[in-house]
Amino acid sequence: MLKVALLIVSVGLFVLSVQSCSRENSGESRESAIPDQVSYNFDIRPILSDKCFACHGPDANKREAGLRLDVAESAYQALKENPGAHAIVAGKPDLSQAYLRITTQDTGMLMPPPSSNLKLTTREIDLIGKWIKQGAKYEKHWAFVAPRKPTIPAVKDESWPANEIDYFILNKQENNGLKPNEQADKERLLRRLSLDLTGLPPTLKMMDDFLADNSTNAYGKMVDYLLAQPTYGEKMAIHWLDLARYADSHGYQDDGYRTQWPWRDWVIHAFNRNMHYNDFVTWQLAGDLLPNASKEQILATGFNRNHKITEEGGIIPEEYRVMYVTDRNDLFGKGLLGVTLECAHCHDHKYDPFSQKEYYQMFAFFNNVNEVGIESVIGGPETYAKKPLMEISEEDVKGILKFVNKADTNRLIVSVMGDLDSTRKTHVLTRGEYDAHGEEVTAGTPAAILPFSKNYPKNRLGLSRWLFDKKNPLTSRVYVNILWQEFFGRGIVKTSGDFGMQGELPSHPALLDWLAVDFMEHGWDVKRLVKQMVTSSTYKQSAVFSKDKMAVDPDNILLARGPRYRIHAEFIKDLVLSSSGLLNKTIGGPSVKPYQPPGLWEGATSGRGLLSVYNQDHGSSLYRRGMYTLIKRTVPPPTMGIFDASNRDLCEVKRAKTNTPLQALMMMNDPTVLEASRVLAANLLQEKNAVPDKIEKAFRLIVSRKPNTKELEMLTAYHEKQLKHLNIQTASKVIAVGEYPLTKNIDVKALAALMRVVSTIYNLEETITKS
Repeated sequence: MLKVALLIVSVGLFVLSVQSCSRENSGESRESAIPDQVSYNFDIRPILSDKCFACHGPDANKREAGLRLDVAESAYQALKENPGAHAIVAGKPDLSQAYLRITTQDTGMLMPPPSSNLKLTTREIDLIGKWIKQGAKYEKHWAFVAPRKPTIPAVKDESWPANEIDYFILNKQENNGLKPNEQADKERLLRRLSLDLTGLPPTLKMMDDFLADNSTNAYGKMVDYLLAQPTYGEKMAIHWLDLARYADSHGYQDDGYRTQWPWRDWVIHAFNRNMHYNDFVTWQLAGDLLPNASKEQILATGFNRNHKITEEGGIIPEEYRVMYVTDRNDLFGKGLLGVTLECAHCHDHKYDPFSQKEYYQMFAFFNNVNEVGIESVIGGPETYAKKPLMEISEEDVKGILKFVNKADTNRLIVSVMGDLDSTRKTHVLTRGEYDAHGEEVTAGTPAAILPFSKNYPKNRLGLSRWLFDKKNPLTSRVYVNILWQEFFGRGIVKTSGDFGMQGELPSHPALLDWLAVDFMEHGWDVKRLVKQMVTSSTYKQSAVFSKDKMAVDPDNILLARGPRYRIHAEFIKDLVLSSSGLLNKTIGGPSVKPYQPPGLWEGATSGRGLLSVYNQDHGSSLYRRGMYTLIKRTVPPPTMGIFDASNRDLCEVKRAKTNTPLQALMMMNDPTVLEASRVLAANLLQEKNAVPDKIEKAFRLIVSRKPNTKELEMLTAYHEKQLKHLNIQTASKVIAVGEYPLTKNIDVKALAALMRVVSTIYNLEETITKS
């Protein structure tokens, strides 16, 4: 009955979530008024990008009638097919052929043509008409203009802002007739903060201390405490592992084992010691090229060797070597620049001002790595890393690499970066084919973003200097946006991997620019940026929503309430293990193989290598944090995949958020959840107090707040019902889960009954939701 009841609740929640997603995907149904001053960047370009640029944009191969509408000079000049006419005549819509063609009733002349299935709305037509009337002024794409620090806006309620962030947020709320929520209660606020900064729920002591601290700086002290915890580095590493496509296998068909985990240890270490973002990225891009590079700096370059590598015989080596370089180039574009650079791999970008030649100029920075397409086929330890590689000795882990958790004396090798002594030639590849060499090119960067300075060396170190040039318009904006997404669930730019023409416009452009410039002005200090975000009044709001706010801002774009969304897959496991007392707090080291349904690897493998058969780990390895679960690319961990974890095939800067019945079924039946329920129940039974007290403690450990009277009554009644109806045989089956030793001489029926109560608490929607 319990499982049926939980399934009904889960399906109900799923339906509500689907309805919410439908609202989100449908966009804003209400058409806003035409602004007094129409902006090309924020009003016109999105229309042209969606409806016009496919035929009249940057891609010369797809351009119709020789007309480009993305460039002012082309839009203003005489039409190729009608020299006496112009697409756009500034100030005169009635003489602008572009405007006449979008307003005509003649379907043979109408643009976009009906056959394209694209259609402009009345508001879009009016915007274009007003823009032309106001002078049809073009602007460089907002994301390709270096940010300037705007003035802090004025607000009516001067008492609300806690820092500069809040002025930007409140100003926009007030302009839209909204007010922010009250601050969340201390229990929920602490839980939100602890999950965001450590990926773990707060301990009972943290809860008690925080509730008892009535000082004005109680929250600030808790922020500082959590930022100083080693678990902070583990939490922060997750988004970077997704971006860097970290995995424990090489990928492709054989999908053999790789020992890239020391690089993961370094990422955790770098976040914990608050390595500033410019150094953090520079070491990863070009640590091997730094003067007198240390082993730590070289290890950091494992970042760009996390891509898939084949071990299959019969392949064409050069084809795969080019694929590796392509992967690194595309990662640089999406992960660090926030643009879809990969779209220019085969032809000029259709929407953004990136030519195919510029794509291969970027490609040249990564094309000189001393690697081959296939080095060795799947086999023993010598294949766990591919050249160029670095060996980590016992002396290293006692000295410069002491953060590497090397527990045995086995040989440990890691794939890193290292260039050839000579320069490998780079060509534009016709249609992107590895062997179709076109024009030879040298290293360079897209001019639309920032031309490459002659003062920078034409290698990866020079590329890093270009990346952190104060004139680079993207680097700071992109990372600030990724961190905002981590704490608020949605980036200021929703399309966090696409700041280009087809990406979403920023919801708060002035705030994004202010944060980006402020981040640079303070030396790219990541912890400082994190603290700014989590100490803002915006962050501390209650997540409670009203019908009025839902009507005005259903997706909470204006942030008039606190964030509410499901936590990442890894943190669901962490929460279960931590609250039950099972968590193994060891930081770093090799990945582990916890419980998994049998036969998954065996049914999807070539039958060769260390990862052909799933040999589950035992003992304390079963209770490591979710981030240490071994990721085999062809068969990623199923329980984490159900909760939208990345399989790490490619760079991923934003995870999907889905709601499916499988998630409810997993929480009800996963061995880790059931084992944690048993262990926590057994621990509670050892305490000499009443059952309601035991249930209240379990609730606090799992949900991080005290249950209200009704909740406690319902759970206590459920416990009494279970205790009454369970027999020894059924109870014995209920508790027969997991490998953690069963407490000796324990009352089996009492354990099973309390275990089911604890399992119910784990299955609450609130348990796995940040709110």
